[in-house]
Amino acid sequence: MFEQLELDDDLIHAVADMGYTEPTSIQSLVIPEAMAGKDILASAPTGTGKTAAFLLPVCQFLLDYPRRQPGATRVLILSPTRELALQIFEQAKALCKYLPHINCGVITGGINYGTDRDLLEKNLDILVATPGRLFEHIEKESFDCRDIECLILDEADRMLDMGFSAVVNQIAAEARWRKQSMLFSATLEGTGIARFADDLLDEPARIEAQPSRKEQGKIHQWIHLADDANHKLALLTHILSEQVESAIVFVKTRERLNTLVGQLNSAGIQCCWLQGEMPQDKRNTTMQKFRDGEVKILVATDVAARGIDVDNISHVINYDMPRTADVYVHRIGRTGRAGNKGTAISLVEAHDIAIVPKIERYTEQVLKRRVIDGLRPKNKEARPPKKKKVSTKTKKALLKAKRANANKKKKSKGRGKKA
Repeated sequence: MFEQLELDDDLIHAVADMGYTEPTSIQSLVIPEAMAGKDILASAPTGTGKTAAFLLPVCQFLLDYPRRQPGATRVLILSPTRELALQIFEQAKALCKYLPHINCGVITGGINYGTDRDLLEKNLDILVATPGRLFEHIEKESFDCRDIECLILDEADRMLDMGFSAVVNQIAAEARWRKQSMLFSATLEGTGIARFADDLLDEPARIEAQPSRKEQGKIHQWIHLADDANHKLALLTHILSEQVESAIVFVKTRERLNTLVGQLNSAGIQCCWLQGEMPQDKRNTTMQKFRDGEVKILVATDVAARGIDVDNISHVINYDMPRTADVYVHRIGRTGRAGNKGTAISLVEAHDIAIVPKIERYTEQVLKRRVIDGLRPKNKEARPPKKKKVSTKTKKALLKAKRANANKKKKSKGRGKKA
């Protein structure tokens, strides 16, 4: 129960209004450590209540230590995408429903700078921002980091993927007087996250939540083999017409997206779309239509779909296979959220088959092959290309050449020192 986490009654009341009665595993683990003032390094799958895990303790902090005089932002939350920033902002407002003295704001790219300035002139307790736009304000001296007491990075792995590490480190340096930092990531694996954490956190509590079955939900996964592009399009139109309540269809490029949207419209299937570098007002309109169920099918590229958090998406369809297994996992995480069931279907041509065993190893799950009557593939499943074995003789030659090169470098360094 949330009462056992020593949260204020007004916060518990707001949580209840949002329909939650018990904390999730990530919330139970993070909230006590965060309320004790520790830095946090945490990972949890998408859809397991991660946002409330950091919002609730900072709201409690602002209640316990209220602002004594007008000033700038006290809690800064950095998000890699506009959509995710807006979602965090909406949840912050919902949690502060009965706390009118706590002011929340959001700053993202794609919004008029005048709107930002109006916001930053107010007393802000919690600010949610995308790193690029916020750093522009820091450089123009229209945002002051000196009052920041808590810095939170959400989806830190995506920030690294999108090349934000240098900007985030600069923002953190500007906010060097802070008392607490938290970093949340889908995974804590990899040297990138480790370096990020070393730079930003001070002796953090490391938390890796293992969600219960109730929180995990269930994603049914399978693939349909496609003979060629025409067969793949026929499979997609059948699935969208016959099986889907709401779906995100992933493609690999903007060009592919534009082509597919046109093909679906020609087939009488209504869809909306998201791609990189869309104006923010168009993105907002698209997402609102999709959330409201006005349009059931969203076609998106990976970059455009980052941070999408929509309940009750029944299907994720990989029309184009992702380049890596971790991107596959991130894609299918758009369905089966918060204990719900979901379906992930991949349409695989021969040239895509090499990624399938990599995904199966990464997820430790076999992707079943299924067929649709009337659309059965005519060709057998292609075999992934085998890696060429390097002979022992070749390995020795490569090792010898590597050592010789290293010795040359040592000698040249030695001559440089003598000179």
